[in-house]
Amino acid sequence: MLDPCASADHMAESGDRREEVRSVGRHVFTVLESRQPEGPSLRPLLPVLSKVMGLAPETLQEDQTTLLNKRLVDWLRYARIQQGIPHSGGFFSTPRARQPGPITEVDGAVASDFFTVLSTGQHFTEDQWLNMQAFSMLQAWLLLSGPEGPGIPDTEDKSELEGSTLSVLSAASAGRQLLPQERLREVAFEYCKRLIEQSNRRALRKGDSDLQKACLVEAVRVLDVLCRQDPSFLYRSLSCLKALRGQLGQDPGSERALLPLAQFFLNHGAAAAVDSEAIYQDLFTRLPSELFYRPVLAFEVVRFCRDNFPLFDLHLLGLLKLSFPNLFKLLAWNSPPLTAEFVALFPALVDAGTAVEMLHSLLDLPCLTAALDLHLRSSQMPSERPLWDTSLRTPGFLEAFRDPQFQPLFQHLLRTKASGSTERLVPLYQLLQPMTSCARVAQCAQAVPTLLQAFFSSVTQVASGSLTNQLALLVLERSSALYQVPQYQAHVHRVLSSQFLALCKQKPSLVLELARELLELVGSVSSIQSRAGMFTCVVWAIGEYLSVTYDRRCTVELINKFFEALEALLFEVTQSRPSADLPRCPPQVVTVLMTTLTKLASRSQDLIPRVSLFLSKMRTLGQNAATSSVYSEEDAEAIRTRATELRSLLRMPSVAQFVLSPSAEVCRPRYHRDTNTALPLALRTVSRLVEREASLLPG
Repeated sequence: MLDPCASADHMAESGDRREEVRSVGRHVFTVLESRQPEGPSLRPLLPVLSKVMGLAPETLQEDQTTLLNKRLVDWLRYARIQQGIPHSGGFFSTPRARQPGPITEVDGAVASDFFTVLSTGQHFTEDQWLNMQAFSMLQAWLLLSGPEGPGIPDTEDKSELEGSTLSVLSAASAGRQLLPQERLREVAFEYCKRLIEQSNRRALRKGDSDLQKACLVEAVRVLDVLCRQDPSFLYRSLSCLKALRGQLGQDPGSERALLPLAQFFLNHGAAAAVDSEAIYQDLFTRLPSELFYRPVLAFEVVRFCRDNFPLFDLHLLGLLKLSFPNLFKLLAWNSPPLTAEFVALFPALVDAGTAVEMLHSLLDLPCLTAALDLHLRSSQMPSERPLWDTSLRTPGFLEAFRDPQFQPLFQHLLRTKASGSTERLVPLYQLLQPMTSCARVAQCAQAVPTLLQAFFSSVTQVASGSLTNQLALLVLERSSALYQVPQYQAHVHRVLSSQFLALCKQKPSLVLELARELLELVGSVSSIQSRAGMFTCVVWAIGEYLSVTYDRRCTVELINKFFEALEALLFEVTQSRPSADLPRCPPQVVTVLMTTLTKLASRSQDLIPRVSLFLSKMRTLGQNAATSSVYSEEDAEAIRTRATELRSLLRMPSVAQFVLSPSAEVCRPRYHRDTNTALPLALRTVSRLVEREASLLPG
């Protein structure tokens, strides 16, 4: 007999060697067909057979498919119900001691029906081991050999391929002999029904209890496949599955079976006219809220949502969207493995009605992780204690968690559904600050920038004008209100800054419509210290989009307001010595401020003399005592060069306006290809002016 491990590994490594796979398959089926009852064991062959099915199912011939269907029927249905004889020997062994006992159920009762993987005993016979192996490969084989599977030869009988539209019982009563595949489906159905019945028994050992739950999951999945291939099984399955639904609501630890059950009713609920609302309520509400700390369950819930949301009807999709605060608990606690899953799920989750609340929740995700940790520590501990940082001393936190002063904030953070309201959680940031060193909180914080990118990619597809305004305003507000996890602010600011610019590009009138908020932001020096990246992007957006070109409502008065605010700020940060109240301003901010002032002056030419005078002063930066120790020579040189370039542009106002505030016509490709058009000419003129001014710079 061939070595199964060597053959399987060789096939996997050699790639697409169909002839070799076909040869191995023929060898396996030859052994299956010719094996005598007392011949060598078939157990090592079944893993090889599974490998052949997985690598090249189309290599199976019709007679091989029929043979395997028959063998699976024998193994699943006709395994003996007596235990195997233990291997014993020696002088003191007696025939009486070696008499096999009956197979029992998990609760100790003697089995009164056929053998299944949930039957128990001290020793198992060869056919009982084959029964267990057959069940483990049953779902895969049904999928491969079914009407839509890839492993069906074209010559096979179409009545077998498509599944009977009549019930199997009707066919039997009419005297028609069942085809091998129909017989396998019938046996598989009875096997799964028996497993569901056996799962109701109270197991005597924990290992058997765990096996019950695993078999229950697999049995429901097999029933789902059977009902998809032959609708006649649907009505025969409903009674036991409805009973199973009630059982799962009472049996702790069987929650994983809710997922295949939900999948079954998602696939067949409409045909069976079954109301499965309670199952989805459990799936989206109870499981994430109570069992978020189980990583496998968390992954399966999110994967179910990701794979199936295109099949959800409007009601179910609405329930999913409203449940995002609950699903975020799974993400907050298990962020590394679930980040990619949520990125794929965002198109279904993001909705115009909940986008603002969802963005708040994403920014507060590390804080939610800390709150979930306290929630677990303060509640009655489950039997499966989740792992957490044991170095953290929690008595003070637990008292605060129960403090009525903080309860409304914790309740909002741990809500199960979207409420439409937002809460400022700054008091919680301060309370939970010591928990920022926890590994789980740090991991969650690392995932947030990726999640924010995915969120904005999805929300721009559904955002209206008013929602874009709300999101932009929220970005400005929240950039100064974040949970203080190390490096978290810097990474989030980088994403929020780029997304603010993307929102402005999508809707340039944002700058005008949020003028009051933007003036407030740029009017404070503290904005530079706390969020320099965001401040730089805001100043750049003002210079780029505060123009009548983008919004006819833009007036000279509004341009003058922004100019005066930015001029005062630039004077303050460049003409004063740094102090505790006035820190050093990054050179990038200085150059962007100068550029924006020049752009605004080109649109309101009465401001050109003021900007030119100021730029002249900036050309001497680093030569006075107030600023010589602030900037390095390299930074000072970059600022002086930018000031010279901008001042040279302003000496020709029409050229400055053309270069700094180009019309949409100028952005067309021909202005970059044709040397006879206006843009290359303007650039050559400016270059000569800049070179002339640079030669006049002192030393």
